[in-house]
Amino acid sequence: MEPIEETVRHRKKKQLQNQTCKVENGTTCDGINNVIETHMEEIKRELVENLSCNLKEILDNVVAETIKSYRLRDDTGQLLDKKKQIHHRPVIEKQKVFLQRASLLDELMEVEHFRTIYHMFVAALCIFMISTVAVNIIDQGRIVLEFDMLFYAFGQFGTVVSTWIVLFAYTLLVPYKTLHSFGSLYPKSKHPFLLSASLGSILLIGQICVLGAFPIFVLKHYRLPPASSFIVTLEQVRFIMKSYSFLRENIPRVLLKQTQEVQLPKFSNYLYFLFCPTLIYRDSYPRTPYIRWKYVAKNFAQFIGCVFFIYFILVTLCIPVFTNMSKQPFNMKTLVLSIFHAILPGSFVFLISFFGFLHCWLNAFAEMLQFADRMFYKDWWNSKSFSNYYRTWNVVVHDWLYHYVYQDLLWLCKERFRVGIMLAVFLTSASVHEYAITLSLGFFYPVMFCLFAIFGVVFNFMMNDKRTSPVYNVMVWTFLFIGQGIQVCLYCQEWYAQIHCPLTEKTFWGMVTPRSWSCNL
Repeated sequence: MEPIEETVRHRKKKQLQNQTCKVENGTTCDGINNVIETHMEEIKRELVENLSCNLKEILDNVVAETIKSYRLRDDTGQLLDKKKQIHHRPVIEKQKVFLQRASLLDELMEVEHFRTIYHMFVAALCIFMISTVAVNIIDQGRIVLEFDMLFYAFGQFGTVVSTWIVLFAYTLLVPYKTLHSFGSLYPKSKHPFLLSASLGSILLIGQICVLGAFPIFVLKHYRLPPASSFIVTLEQVRFIMKSYSFLRENIPRVLLKQTQEVQLPKFSNYLYFLFCPTLIYRDSYPRTPYIRWKYVAKNFAQFIGCVFFIYFILVTLCIPVFTNMSKQPFNMKTLVLSIFHAILPGSFVFLISFFGFLHCWLNAFAEMLQFADRMFYKDWWNSKSFSNYYRTWNVVVHDWLYHYVYQDLLWLCKERFRVGIMLAVFLTSASVHEYAITLSLGFFYPVMFCLFAIFGVVFNFMMNDKRTSPVYNVMVWTFLFIGQGIQVCLYCQEWYAQIHCPLTEKTFWGMVTPRSWSCNL
């Protein structure tokens, strides 16, 4: 409030000067009064602006305190003691609150200095394209842009679409109908446990057959290429997580109201949830007033640009290096050199995948659906600990793991064994990541699982949230870059080893043992 007090003192001073203005040489001080009047209007405007800024700050604090107090209230509306809320309230009661907020990169792009980093990546894409064209001109004397590998990676797209339709139709109809049947029969049933077990068993069998076994059968039967397999696998996992969230959020409503029929979600709410970019079900979400179609087109264009960027990286920096590596003797020197060679393309793929999917793809769908909460990630690049990185890298998946795995297990264990439960969350996440990569690439090589479930857990305890020095941020980035190099190197080596050294006899140990360890043509 100091600027306001200075403004008031300045105004009084001018008023005193105006009162002491006297007539000199038969003339008045009208000219001076006019100047003072103009200056007073400016002071008035500044005073109103200062009051507006202070009022906005006060209102923001009031809203923040209101939300905080709302979260600390129990079902009877009574304010809980802070310590009691933290230590004695059941963890299962903690719910995610959706708010209207923009993605962090959209806000940072308004800053010219940060936008320059984006321009640098666009320039790198241009350089890859120019180098490809230059090589074609030198080798063949003409411009030849071949995208054979890209067409191969996304091949059999019709099979992908038909598989997605089956998965979507099942997820849309079966869990919804099962929930409504359960909601209408449970309050009237004389044997509620038998009813619950019967419907649960039928639904579980359906989930295993359609969302579990069917996509795997399609991938193996049609031998889908890597990108197409990755799409099917990600949609399989997404539909499983979505249907689980829908049932997990609504079944307790039925169980808590045993004597009357509960109000269950509308079909339109569930349909909207299957497309909106979140894995936590709510009957309604904050919505934006209109759709910015230019913003949608921009994000889809950037996503396509990211796909081509990754393609040029693989063609230029990875394929020429790893194509014939399986034909050379396997030794530690070759492995270490190839890992460090793969750090640059691996880091590029890591950053571009984040921007393409977690920012462009999710924001495009959020804008089309007027989904207002765009916090799909946080400032993970500022992380000084791996625990913070895991929480902020992918908020969409982290929310699902936190609310439906960590909180529920913590509640079942009566808030004991927190370390063991955290390890269970890590193992769940690592297993799903490795599952997606294994089905997509067509071979088992648990690089991602080991990096995530072993080294990730170790770094999570060693570099926790108590680390505040900027040195730890450098360490986080260093380990991330090395990890990406290891993944790109080992997966590329195994891919070409599978091609050059196929199995003569399919045995269990032969299928789970990396071929790159023994392949030497």
